[in-house]
Amino acid sequence: MPSATRQIFAYSGVLVTEPGQRSSAALTDHAISLAPGGGRKRVCYLPTAVGDSPVHVDAKSAEFASRADVEFSVLRLFTQPSVPDVREHLLDQDVILVEGGSVANLMAVWRTHGLPSILRECWEAGIVLAGPSAGSLCWHLGGPTDSFSDELDAFTDGLGLVPYSNGVHDDFPGQPRRQVYRGMVAGGVLTAGFASEDGVGLHYVGTELNEAVTIVPGKQAWWVRPDRPGGYAAEPVRARLI
Repeated sequence: MPSATRQIFAYSGVLVTEPGQRSSAALTDHAISLAPGGGRKRVCYLPTAVGDSPVHVDAKSAEFASRADVEFSVLRLFTQPSVPDVREHLLDQDVILVEGGSVANLMAVWRTHGLPSILRECWEAGIVLAGPSAGSLCWHLGGPTDSFSDELDAFTDGLGLVPYSNGVHDDFPGQPRRQVYRGMVAGGVLTAGFASEDGVGLHYVGTELNEAVTIVPGKQAWWVRPDRPGGYAAEPVRARLI
């Protein structure tokens, strides 16, 4: 067993913000706070799921530009890696932050560049792996995705660092994510797993859920498992307000 604490913080960002409501940046801050040790935290941002979009890179860089407590970097993979040695760069981080977007495209590009084994090595070394939406799904076995269409399809090609499926944006209006995820678990398309409502994060230590946290009062996570032939059970997981 590795001596370092293996941690993943997988969250559903707040996609629709109400006046006075905290943004997803508060969940990112929580991910950074999980990194052990003092001093500046080295945070590497991976925008692969949005095709290394300059708009996303510029926005995230601006978010961290004035922070004295963070040493921020970006790993782009289009059209080639933006650092000389991907493994060396990632293993030198405290937190690896994966952007949301297309989880299917994310995994395809990562596999082309050998990132699955590198990210597992980072996890085992105690580097916090984190991210919203696709950046949450990727650490799990799979979950519903709109990578292919708004109808939501089953994604089953995740890294599987934690042995569960994942339903992100479980209460997002406009898409039947809650029903689709539970139906996929009931039908055996996905394994049992955890769903997170918008504003909720799942903190795993090792391969087990340590706690759920939320930046939106009243929001929570769910443990969803098969129950009875063709059925499911959904048990609420209370989230600690941070």
